[in-house]
Amino acid sequence: MSHSMFDLFKVGVGPSSSHTVGPMLACARFSQFAIQALSLDAIHRVSVDLYGSLALTGKGHATDVACVMGLMGEMPATIESDDIETMTKMVKNGGELPFAGSHYVPFSWDADLVFHYDQVLPAHPNGMTVSVYDKKDKCLARKTYFSVGGGFVVEEGETDALASDFAPPYPFKSAAELLEQCDKTGMTISELMFTNEIAQAQYTDPSATRDTVNQGLDHIWQVMRECIDRGIQQGGVLPGGLNIKRRAKGMYDAIHDKQAHGLPTDSNDWVNLFAMAVNEENAAGGRVVTAPTNGAAGVIPAVLAYYDKFVSPNNPEGIRTFLATSAAIGSLYKTNASISAAEVGCQGEIGVACSMAAAGLAAAMGGTNAQIENAAEIGMEHNLGLTCDPINGLVQVPCIERNTMGAVKAINATRLALGGDGEHHVSLDSVIKTMHETGLDMMSKYKETSQGGLATNVIPINVVAC
Repeated sequence: MSHSMFDLFKVGVGPSSSHTVGPMLACARFSQFAIQALSLDAIHRVSVDLYGSLALTGKGHATDVACVMGLMGEMPATIESDDIETMTKMVKNGGELPFAGSHYVPFSWDADLVFHYDQVLPAHPNGMTVSVYDKKDKCLARKTYFSVGGGFVVEEGETDALASDFAPPYPFKSAAELLEQCDKTGMTISELMFTNEIAQAQYTDPSATRDTVNQGLDHIWQVMRECIDRGIQQGGVLPGGLNIKRRAKGMYDAIHDKQAHGLPTDSNDWVNLFAMAVNEENAAGGRVVTAPTNGAAGVIPAVLAYYDKFVSPNNPEGIRTFLATSAAIGSLYKTNASISAAEVGCQGEIGVACSMAAAGLAAAMGGTNAQIENAAEIGMEHNLGLTCDPINGLVQVPCIERNTMGAVKAINATRLALGGDGEHHVSLDSVIKTMHETGLDMMSKYKETSQGGLATNVIPINVVAC
């Protein structure tokens, strides 16, 4: 299985790739299926059943809102985040929903969105079922989907969310195979990824070129940069009921106050600011890039912004090298482990983002393939066992600060790797395998539920998180 760079980096909306982007995409896919396979006039009611982690932390992650937007035919990459609140109020107050964008059906927010807090579908912790009924309440169609992390959605019976007949010219399923391909061809990791990506683009569009891929990566960086800029400008309190104040604007003002008075600032102050700005935007439901998830969306943009400000300003080729290399590393985790916190804990989100960012920065700074693989290994090795325990199911505490820590760790991992010759005792493949095994062994209450770890000790289990 070959993962495109644009599978790992997707434009979407907050606060969660697995709990917001995935469910919206699943419901949008179902609405498209209904248009093609059913008579819309026969559809009188639609319902969504949410299971496992989607139920336990769904309200905190706006899963219900995402499902409704998807049923209306909206897609994560194109929906205007500023319009979501208006559309939500329209459905709640009007008691009907424009299914597939045009066919109005009665809709009860409480009755037609069902949270099964005590049930988990066997295939994955993030399971959901979408059903449509006729006027006699006979089920016309029902499909089950699994949101498997990073905005990837698998329909029940599918083996992979991205199943395709495309065969890349330089396939790899492990870091060892990736390095072997690079050794055989003399290419860097980013060059190999670009070669595969161009071939994949041409598989669907024969006119695609290197410029096509470059434009796509430039757009990803533009969205990241805009997200940072928006986050820096916003003040006030984040939605959700925890009354968490936005901090990025104050951090930005403090940095500039220091500069105005001739006082030194540390690059870490800027890295913290960049990551904080992105994940406050994500928590507020703003437009972000899943990198590779929303919960970890601030790590890679923060390290990229660090590179752009302190290492090599205004260097588009460096940015593209960074993103291509990061995507190569991310694809290894997607193939051999998981990027779903509901499945393996936060090591699968912040840990993977840290590993990807470390590799990308090492590549952009001219590291060898061996040093890049070492940077990725260090980035994950020191995130092993990281649990996912968001308070009230919101991607706020400890998630926002955790992105700052992941970004700083990534930069330090790069420094350690570039200070060596690439030789190291533990391979990236071994760390990925260990991360996966650790996630499988981790108790379920430490995997993106509202009932474990930090969340339990701040909000008792017997208090309903809603």
